[in-house]
Amino acid sequence: MRSMTGYGRGESERGGAKISVEVNSVNRKQSDIVINLPRELSALEPRVRQVVSDRLARGRTNVVVVYDPSAHASRRLALDGALARSYHDGMRSLQKELGVTGEITIEMILQAPGVLRFSDDGLEPHKFWPALEEALSAALDDLIKMRAREGKHLAKDLIHRLKVVRQALKEVRKMHPAVAEKYRATLLERINKAGLDLEPHDERLLKEVAFFADRSDVSEELTRLESHLAQFAHHLRKDEPVGRTLEFITQEISRELNTLGAKAGDAEISRHVLACKSEVEKIREQIQNLE
Repeated sequence: MRSMTGYGRGESERGGAKISVEVNSVNRKQSDIVINLPRELSALEPRVRQVVSDRLARGRTNVVVVYDPSAHASRRLALDGALARSYHDGMRSLQKELGVTGEITIEMILQAPGVLRFSDDGLEPHKFWPALEEALSAALDDLIKMRAREGKHLAKDLIHRLKVVRQALKEVRKMHPAVAEKYRATLLERINKAGLDLEPHDERLLKEVAFFADRSDVSEELTRLESHLAQFAHHLRKDEPVGRTLEFITQEISRELNTLGAKAGDAEISRHVLACKSEVEKIREQIQNLE
């Protein structure tokens, strides 16, 4: 089990290419991969995306690739003479138009955008893929290790909250059998206070108590809740993405707790159900961080 938050960095220098990769990820329900590649390597984006999607199931992942051109011996410094002349002619025309004087130096022209640049002649992106793949894999290894460490911390917190919920439900199961008898005693007390002549074994009273007992029976809800909690704990131990599964199980737990609270018919049981709901809400927030 892993968190969706992490960071990793990797470097590689192979075949005259020096490449560094940084990868970071944050929470996101679906997989969202954002890749920032140098222009020279933009053709490799599909490969980068495939490698990342193969290893990360969920989260927004940002991939930043930095390519050091000085490490590539075949790159040459190129001068765009036509562009330089165009800059020079444009500057001269602007001088005449504005009626201003001043020296147009070679330094000014060389500093103009695009005049002096590295030549891309002979640069084939696919030749740099081994170096990029190596750096990317190293960065993803780091990121996944961090996500795994964070996942262990989250798992400990979730296990603790499951124990709290289980203990509360254990108390509810103990208290539940006495609910109908408490209702019968309360009903008899109200009848006596009202001055009504009704025997404790009157058929009408027994039917009312039986109806209440059937309506407030929560044994099925308790059994299903115990099953859901066991499934939740089982998935926590898996070494694979379980975030979506845990979200579904948590929804089912909430649904059963709502039914349990509505049927309980006892203030003390309702108090325990509310405590469970509070813990489940915290569980819901935590699993939003899981892959």
